[in-house]
Amino acid sequence: MLEGKAVVRETDMPHAMQSHAMELAYKALDLHEVSDCRSIAHHIKQKFDEAYGSAWHCVVGKNFGSCITHLCGTFIFFHVEMMEFLIFKDGKDSTESREEAIGALQMESQDGDDA
Repeated sequence: MLEGKAVVRETDMPHAMQSHAMELAYKALDLHEVSDCRSIAHHIKQKFDEAYGSAWHCVVGKNFGSCITHLCGTFIFFHVEMMEFLIFKDGKDSTESREEAIGALQMESQDGDDA
């Protein structure tokens, strides 16, 4: 288990959700080996899906890059000692079917042609 204090590097989450993310990170670090980043990430993602609906993503590790799209108010990047945590909710509503998404894109494209 890592004992350090969580330090937020970047976020747009409400404070209560930030606190929840860090509490889950500490809990996951207690439950899993520090080297088992996949299990730590899975634990946090599962708990966020349960608490805030599906389509959450969690990346855990010591050195990684990222380029993401997320819903406003659902992003946090923090670290505990050398372990970094990136948690965000996908920009696509998971209840939307593939056909609905394609139809929406086609409608946006047609609207753009009118301008």
